[in-house]
Amino acid sequence: MRALRPLLLGRRARGIPSLRAKLTVANVALLAIGVVVATAVSLVGMRHYLIDQIDAELARTRQSLGGSPLTMEQLDALGAVALVRDRFLNGDARDRAPDNVIAAADRRGRPLPLAGYGPSDSQRALAAAVGGPAELAADPEPRDITVHDTAYRVTAARLSDGTYILVATSTDALHTGVAKALRLDLGVGTLLLALLAWLTMMSVRRRMRPLEDMVETSSAIAEGDLTRRVPSSREATAEVEQLRLALNSMLHQVESAYRTRERSTAQLRRFVADASHELRTPLAAIRGYLQLYDKGMLREPAERKRAWERVLAETDRMGRLVDELLTLARLDQRPELRLRRVDVGRLLRDAAEDLRAQQPDRPVTVDAPGELVLRADESGLRQVVGNLVANVRVHTPADVPVRLAAVALDGSVLLSVEDKGPGLAAQDAARVFDRFFRAGGGAGSGLGLAIVQGAVRAHGGEVSVRTAPGEGLTVTVVLPARTDGSALA
Repeated sequence: MRALRPLLLGRRARGIPSLRAKLTVANVALLAIGVVVATAVSLVGMRHYLIDQIDAELARTRQSLGGSPLTMEQLDALGAVALVRDRFLNGDARDRAPDNVIAAADRRGRPLPLAGYGPSDSQRALAAAVGGPAELAADPEPRDITVHDTAYRVTAARLSDGTYILVATSTDALHTGVAKALRLDLGVGTLLLALLAWLTMMSVRRRMRPLEDMVETSSAIAEGDLTRRVPSSREATAEVEQLRLALNSMLHQVESAYRTRERSTAQLRRFVADASHELRTPLAAIRGYLQLYDKGMLREPAERKRAWERVLAETDRMGRLVDELLTLARLDQRPELRLRRVDVGRLLRDAAEDLRAQQPDRPVTVDAPGELVLRADESGLRQVVGNLVANVRVHTPADVPVRLAAVALDGSVLLSVEDKGPGLAAQDAARVFDRFFRAGGGAGSGLGLAIVQGAVRAHGGEVSVRTAPGEGLTVTVVLPARTDGSALA
């Protein structure tokens, strides 16, 4: 964490916005747009509804006044105007604008007395604002006018004597109600926006916790803790959980690759050191004999012959060691196998004949069917069997019995080489396939069983040993009955 913490904290210093802030702003902006749209739609709808109510009332009044052939005198005589006056006429109120105003006007729009009352200021202002009453009477819809800084909806009705009755209803209360509703909506919307911002920040913080765990895990891995994994979270979503699983899988692969590289590097280091040590001994012997010959210290023919034989022997030993190293290098590079039908029983019988020729006193038993065919690389299998037999020949007394066996079992072929020699201790058996390992510092290069393991794995098989001190050694090789021709590590 110390390695990546400055990097993580430096993100804000460079002004990069966080995902939490972006999500919060986006949610608040979307809600703000929704509140504004909903408020506008509701206020416009409410205003239209109230205006329609006022217009409907004005239409009924207009119809009642102009729907019958009445004159102004008849209207006064019948006392109808008194009723209209009680509903609409508010005289000369000075403290406030009247909610309803009714006025009489001639054809030119000049105000006339109504019900025995002279035109008031409101009536004169209404007549002046209307102008031509004939055009208003012909219009089926009321109009908006302003009288003494107050908004009205006005209509007109024509009497049979040519007089016009002007009827106006104030819309000031409507606008006041709409303004109050707007302030209420804005206040409630602001509270909702603040609440949504707080809830979004808390929710995003909780939902972002798995991502913070991923950052902490990555930081720990950067510091060298390759075993760390991203823990599961109860708040994780499907996408975050998929990311967590993918990241853990990737981290597992990275850890495996890193461990494999470390192991390969250590093996390569040990291999180079062991190879250098093994090659140094024959080279030192050859150099020594050549120096003796160069200085003329080998005067007798017998001495020169013995020195020459020793040089040849060490050269042969070094050549075999190099050949074995090249074989191991080839096996490490996953060679392409030359598959063909191979009779495993015949391979065991040939190896047994070779062992009898080299050690006639050793009891050798072959337990294999007359024909046991396997698709494999014949040279590789011969090297496997030859190395196992050579291991017995070099590391056991010449009179120790040896048993070579092969059997087909569950889609695979099992072959084994068993001896009744001294066996190995548990710690030696665990390292028997290591390169250059020789139990008890015995003879040989220590590469025979390593080559066996590499060749068997190249065929997709497995090799194992069973041994104990005084109970001999059994090497078991299991090979698949059919292979696809590719080398397996």
